[in-house]
Amino acid sequence: MVFAVSEGKLLSIHKPTYQAPTAVRLSDDLSMDYATLYRKQGSVRTVVDFLARNIGQLALHTFRRVDETDRAREREHPFARLMARPNPHTTGYRLFFSLVADRGIYDRALWVKSVNSKTGDDELIRIPPRMWTIKDDESWLNPKTFVVKGSRGKFTLDIEQVVYFRGYNPEDERYGLSPIESLRRILSEEWAAGVMREQVLRNGARVSGYIERPATAPKWTEKGQRRFRDGWRQQYVGASAEQAGGTPVLEDGMTFKPAAQTADELQYVETRKLSREEVAAAYFIPPPMVGILDHATFGNIEEQHKMLYQDTLGPWLQEIQQELELQLLPMFPDADDLYAEFNMLEKLRGSFEEQAQQLQTSVGAPFLTRNEARARLNLPRIEGGDELIVPLNVLVGGLASPRDTAPKGDPLVLHEVKSRGALEAKARPSRPHVAKTEQVLSAFFARQAQVIKSILGAKAAAEWWDADRWDGELADDLFALSATITEELGRAQLDRLGLDPDGYDVDRTLAYLRKVAESNASSINAATRIRLEEVLEAAEDVVDAVDHVFDVAKTSRASAGALTISTALAGFAAVEAAEQVRGTRTATKTWVVTSRNPRASHAAMAGETVPLDSVFSNGAKWPGDSSALDVDEVAGCTCDVDISFE
Repeated sequence: MVFAVSEGKLLSIHKPTYQAPTAVRLSDDLSMDYATLYRKQGSVRTVVDFLARNIGQLALHTFRRVDETDRAREREHPFARLMARPNPHTTGYRLFFSLVADRGIYDRALWVKSVNSKTGDDELIRIPPRMWTIKDDESWLNPKTFVVKGSRGKFTLDIEQVVYFRGYNPEDERYGLSPIESLRRILSEEWAAGVMREQVLRNGARVSGYIERPATAPKWTEKGQRRFRDGWRQQYVGASAEQAGGTPVLEDGMTFKPAAQTADELQYVETRKLSREEVAAAYFIPPPMVGILDHATFGNIEEQHKMLYQDTLGPWLQEIQQELELQLLPMFPDADDLYAEFNMLEKLRGSFEEQAQQLQTSVGAPFLTRNEARARLNLPRIEGGDELIVPLNVLVGGLASPRDTAPKGDPLVLHEVKSRGALEAKARPSRPHVAKTEQVLSAFFARQAQVIKSILGAKAAAEWWDADRWDGELADDLFALSATITEELGRAQLDRLGLDPDGYDVDRTLAYLRKVAESNASSINAATRIRLEEVLEAAEDVVDAVDHVFDVAKTSRASAGALTISTALAGFAAVEAAEQVRGTRTATKTWVVTSRNPRASHAAMAGETVPLDSVFSNGAKWPGDSSALDVDEVAGCTCDVDISFE
């Protein structure tokens, strides 16, 4: 048997003697307890309150495990009600705020399981860490008895009567170890520096400097020295507003030598920022979350916000959940299958628009009734508003989302229109084609960023942009991509028409595709250069400025550009394939609007039909035709072209 050592044998070898510290020595003649440091050290309070507020706002939900794949929310169970209202004077938010704050300051916390003398309801009451200690003559492995001392006496509590939280302490398992202990030196330095700066700013002369009296001046008697010193102090030294900015009156050929110390020289801001960074690091909080925005960008702040609840607060939440399940849940009846979980998903979810789009795509239909939507706006219910309205285009055609107007996944969708005796084909880029285009753009931006950063670090600013190189490299990338995508789409078009896919002649399109690739490359690089020039002009850190520009380029710009380029290629391939095989047959093409919020010019063209070899009313041969349309008409366009053969 592996488990051979008894607990009693372990308990017998050691007697607890550890006393948890509650104060930090900042200098030879000054010590502050943890509570005072929280009050007076702004960095400590900022970080601790940040943790407490962000955990306190999360609702703690109670669930019952039904089976391995199902669970049910418990709202009326006594444990769930206790967590929502711990006692008549405390909300759930305040209970968890104080728990995290106590852990952040003292690294230990205590709740007492109490019973309301009037109602008989269960309650949880927080005991401030300074009021309780552990009885030291008992187990060194786990506490058994707690002593609570107040101004009017004391009483003891057994371990079953409390919910006890603590962190790790290498010297004594029963106590936590406050992070403030690890910050003693940085807090001490900040305190000493703050005192020095305060003395300089408070006691320095309003006209900062010193007075020089020439050696040839008349002998200065002790009475004369005292008279001048007292008069100077009365007139120019002190904190009164009336004494600031006066003109000094000197005598005996004296001269005034300015010797002021500015806030920059005192490094006031830098010292405060360093202190906050060190404190944030001790609590594992990303600096931008507590207002240190030196290296923050929109992209990395958004990611750090997600990381906050996964990496920073995740361990805290897991620990609290497990302690509650260990120490509190067993005291309730019918609690074998219960567990508690913070509703962290509420903080990780995107905006309502993002959630709605994801849910609609997942379920393939609307997911809110009219009354549910009205409830979100605090509007009253309406009759018949509880029915889920499903658009007809979701029931017909196998659409993945009610926001779509055609299936996604296939490059081309072909179906027979029996009423007209016609073959009709719709062209749209597939998701793999859009993803491949985005990958090409993102890779180019990454390569471009590395080169530009190295050039800016070694050469003069006038030499940092090589238009010929970037236009040529991106044009080559886009040309190779265009030839591949259009050949795939063109052959798929012929295959769906029942013709030989190998009949699509990609060679006759290469010259055109080369010109389009060069035009797109020039436009993309011009936009990049304009953005770089804007940020470099005002940037203090060149590398950070370049990183910011290309972070946006590799994400949002690459995504938008991929959709625009692939849409145009799909339209071109559909029309080109039809042109190559049309022969003497009559063919038409129709402009199809797919966006719920299209441009006014595109909305006006919805359903417009012209012969296959003609142009639409805006001069384009297909949606995204960059040879005929301005950039504003092409960028972000998701319109489709519908080709019909009689």
